[in-house]
Amino acid sequence: MNAARSTSAIVFAIALFAAALNAPAQTIQVSKENRTIAITTTDEAEAIADRAVVSIGFTTYGSDQDQTYADASKTSNAIMKALKDAGVKADAIESTRQHLSQIDDSDKLRYAKGIRFVFSQEWTITGAAKNAADILHLAVTSGANDSGDIDWQLRDEQALESEAVEKALIHAQQIAERMAKGLRATLGPLVYASNQTPSTRLNDMVIDDALVPAPPPAPVLKPKPLAISPAKITKSATVYAVFSLQ
Repeated sequence: MNAARSTSAIVFAIALFAAALNAPAQTIQVSKENRTIAITTTDEAEAIADRAVVSIGFTTYGSDQDQTYADASKTSNAIMKALKDAGVKADAIESTRQHLSQIDDSDKLRYAKGIRFVFSQEWTITGAAKNAADILHLAVTSGANDSGDIDWQLRDEQALESEAVEKALIHAQQIAERMAKGLRATLGPLVYASNQTPSTRLNDMVIDDALVPAPPPAPVLKPKPLAISPAKITKSATVYAVFSLQ
C-alpha cells in the first residue's frame, strides 16, 4: 500500500470516528473470502493546560458570633472587590462554601484565648492558565488566607482526544503492516475502527477567562506573585482497528 493510500485510510477512519462511538458493536467475519487483521493499540497526546480553576478562601476567628461574622463579611467583600476591580468577570467566580460554627473546648489553645467562633468561606475562580498566579496573588494579598489549589484544564479537550486517536490509529496501521509482511500478504484498507476506552480526565466546564492584566499598584516590599507553571494535560485513546488483507 502506498503512502497516499495509507494516509487516506487513516483520515477516513478519523472522519468516521464519532459515528463509530455511537454505533452498535460490529462482528467482523473472518473467512477465506474476508481475510483481516485486527489490532488494539493505545496512545497518548499531551498539551499544556490553557485554563485554570483557582481555589481561594479564608478563615477567621472571633470571641462572639456577631463580631466573627462582621469580620468575615469585611474580609469576604474586600477579596471580591479586589478581584472585580482587577477585571475578573462575575461569571468566572463561583462560591463553593461558607460556614459559621462554634468552637468547643477541644480546641484548647483558641478556647483558652476566649475564641468561640470560626467562619470560613471558599470560591473558585476560572480563567486563563497564564493568569492563575495573579489571581491567587490578588486574593491572598486581599485576605484570602486559605488558598492555593489549582485545577488545570484544557478549553478544547476534544482536539487533544482526536490527536490521541489519530496516533493510536497510525500505530495500529504500522503494526498491521508488519504483521501482513510476516504473512507475506499485502495490507488492504481499514474496514473498521472504534475507540474502546476514551479518557474522561477533563471536565466540560466552560467559562470565559477571568482576565487579570496585573495586580493593583503595590506598596514597596509587597511580595510578587508566586512562580506558577501550568500543568501538562494527557489524553489517552485505545482503538480497535481491523484491516483487510489482499
